[in-house]
Amino acid sequence: MRVLNVDAVRGFALFGIFAVNVTFMASGYPGNLVTDPAFDSAVDHAVRMLSSVLIDMKFYVLFSFLFGYSFTLQMGAAFPARTLRRLGGLFALGALHTVFLYGGDILTTYAIAGLALFFLRNVRDRTAIRIALALYAVVLLSMIASGLLVDRSAFLPSEAEALANGAAATQALLGGWSANIGEHLAGLPLLILQAVTLQGPTALALFLLGMVAGRRQWLSGVRGDEPVLRRIQAIGFPVGLLGGIVYAASGGNGNTLAVAASVATAPLLAAAYVATLLRMAVVREPLAPAGRMALTNYLGQSVIGLIVFTGIGFGLAGEFSPLGLFGFVLVVFGGQLVVSALWMRRFRYGPMEWVLRWVTYGRRPALLLLTREPAAAGAPDHGSTTGSGPPR
Repeated sequence: MRVLNVDAVRGFALFGIFAVNVTFMASGYPGNLVTDPAFDSAVDHAVRMLSSVLIDMKFYVLFSFLFGYSFTLQMGAAFPARTLRRLGGLFALGALHTVFLYGGDILTTYAIAGLALFFLRNVRDRTAIRIALALYAVVLLSMIASGLLVDRSAFLPSEAEALANGAAATQALLGGWSANIGEHLAGLPLLILQAVTLQGPTALALFLLGMVAGRRQWLSGVRGDEPVLRRIQAIGFPVGLLGGIVYAASGGNGNTLAVAASVATAPLLAAAYVATLLRMAVVREPLAPAGRMALTNYLGQSVIGLIVFTGIGFGLAGEFSPLGLFGFVLVVFGGQLVVSALWMRRFRYGPMEWVLRWVTYGRRPALLLLTREPAAAGAPDHGSTTGSGPPR
């Protein structure tokens, strides 16, 4: 049994994830918290501002929530063993992704946070919600305390140094395998720090909320005309947009308090996006196939970025303006929608979903739709994907 709404929301989240990640794939400046001086026009700044307000940190929230939601669809006999194998496979894919494709991987973080979710799988809904809120509160309070009490300028390089580092990082992107793998490995300490202090705890909190929603099947019977969807929009858009504006106007990732404002309000804006999507049936159908093979599409985005921007491929790092980069995202994601729809007409799973399912069940699953796959005892096929996605 598939849940169209879950697939559609996951497909929608893929777009936002790529729109954020591609900025780090295409240039070394964003990772050093500065903008490329080659793109300093009013249009460039406007596009960056809109991205900060509307996209940054919002779609990671959706993927995390859906991971927890899909977790409930996979329960059955032999669930513990299958889940542990699945998380191990996800971690291995994430490690390979980090080293060879993109240093901003989230799969490894999801695998570890997913292990915590596994051990919390039997808690009551009320307890799960309390733990989620506590985790989120601890993250926010620690960020606020850090923003108020810690002088980040003592730890961060000066603007001139950051610009020099950005130029060097862009040059590394233009190198071959050795230079790119070296950059990915050099970024591991920061990746781990982010996972421990921000992405891991918030992901687990959203996993738990998604698990509660999955238990209650909140997305299964949504038609699109429910009054609650309009109420979510009425609250989520003004509060979420205000938080995004504060984040963007206060310096974005370079200001801890600005990041805290975004973290606090991003779930509300993400919820408003989902409510809007669920009210637009015409949009859900095209997005669902991409959501069904989200892991393949997520990794595919990194492969495309590697080929287009690095010296391993066309070497176009530093050549795209913010507006041009957004156009690139639209073209690539549009292509993924088409390819996903064509692929799912013939196959049961996306390529990487098929591999992960093989690891999960310990036997090779049938791939073609016309091939009958024997069902393992107590292991119904809910057709869920990893529910995973990248950071930011």
